[in-house]
Amino acid sequence: MRRGEITRKTAETDITLTVDLDGTGATRIATGIGFLDHMLELLARHALIDLDVSAKGDLQVDFHHTTEDVGIALGQAVRRALGDMKGLTRYADVLLPMDETLTRVALDISGRPFLVWRTAFPAPKIGEFDTELVREFFQGFATHAAVTLHVETLYGANAHHIAESCFKGLARVLKAAVAIDPRAGDRLPSTKERLGD
Repeated sequence: MRRGEITRKTAETDITLTVDLDGTGATRIATGIGFLDHMLELLARHALIDLDVSAKGDLQVDFHHTTEDVGIALGQAVRRALGDMKGLTRYADVLLPMDETLTRVALDISGRPFLVWRTAFPAPKIGEFDTELVREFFQGFATHAAVTLHVETLYGANAHHIAESCFKGLARVLKAAVAIDPRAGDRLPSTKERLGD
């Protein structure tokens, strides 16, 4: 099974996270941030990955450290779960509609961390959650999963819908890109015969 487990403890957060890339979308998530829990649940469901997250953070300060560090831990766990990457599909892209919003997400499991973020929010908060933290989560994930990730919201008016379209878009490209292509056998999806250089 392609499974990754990460324990991340700092002065600001204490996180244990497990991901199974060949799961069914089962979740057990408790970050102390309701909106983040919701986004992680739908990420797992639409990616068909099993996700177990327990996070304690300095929420008395704000939601920043917990949100960013959960993104980092998820990236590290996915990278670990990918193993040797032989037979990997590697690339995926999607146009994800969410009511009035349309977001494009593209992913390359390249070993080269990079985030292109072209998404803006019409409001600074979704409930108590700062909308700028959506990017922080994606930056942490892309950097520590060592993937190239492009996220662009083409249009949208509702901040919740925009955030949800980004997370669902990530879910769909993750599901496709981590899939094993049976025709590839045990080859790496690179003419260099290595990923990350």
